[in-house]
Amino acid sequence: MLVIAHRGASGHAPEHTFAAYDLALQLGCDFLEQDLQMTSDGVLVCLHDDTLDRTVRGMSGRVIDRAWSELEHCDAGAWFNDAFPSRAREEYLGQRIPTLDQVLARYRDRAAFYIETKTPEAAPGMEQQLLALLDRYALRDVARSEWRVLIQSFSEGSLRLLHRLDPALPLIQLIPEGTDSAMIQDQLPRIAEYAVGIGPAFSDVDRVVVTAAHRTGLHVHPYTVNEEADMRRMIEARVDGMFTNFTDRLLRLRPDNELRGLEAVRRAAEAARRGAPLH
Repeated sequence: MLVIAHRGASGHAPEHTFAAYDLALQLGCDFLEQDLQMTSDGVLVCLHDDTLDRTVRGMSGRVIDRAWSELEHCDAGAWFNDAFPSRAREEYLGQRIPTLDQVLARYRDRAAFYIETKTPEAAPGMEQQLLALLDRYALRDVARSEWRVLIQSFSEGSLRLLHRLDPALPLIQLIPEGTDSAMIQDQLPRIAEYAVGIGPAFSDVDRVVVTAAHRTGLHVHPYTVNEEADMRRMIEARVDGMFTNFTDRLLRLRPDNELRGLEAVRRAAEAARRGAPLH
């Protein structure tokens, strides 16, 4: 079972900062997740929201309307201390918004990346930029062979474009929260045309959905599972991995004899090549 650090160890540190990514790796996650937004001058940055208001002190408006030079020195950590005073730490003040380029440079040799194209319709060329960065860090081949990179999106159009650009890339179709079991199952054959897995909301996942996905050859990575009871339910449903803000909680539930880190990711890739999910 893959442990995917949702925006890094975002339950303990400000999301999409080096503090959150570093901590997630220290805790032992298998994947670091990056949400991508694009600046007005075409720089891919790791930020969940398409606006700056929630997580960037003193800034507002859309990311796409700002140049990277306006964002690179902004404080993307102080908000966390204000929102979660019991988890506040002085070193979170002044954390920066990282670019995807910076993230790949920092973690290329010690992490697997789970990258989401966010609002790609507002940022034409995002997919091509992403592939160019993977090539810069020689990650595209190991994405194909070892799943060192998974690319996810709610946008089927974005994923189909990526599939046309590189049919061997492992892609994950995200499914909106509130999609019922029957509707998820109806979509599986179409999704299998271009993707290796699905990412539904955990609240929409049961054993029936997981079994149907596995029969279609698709892995199941639900989001975002933070409570132990829900983690246990997902394990019982036999999902192949989970997104969580609390890497440490999920790792406590994973059997000690399971592979971790890059070895766990390679095993998942091998299962996909055999045409079988992990379970």
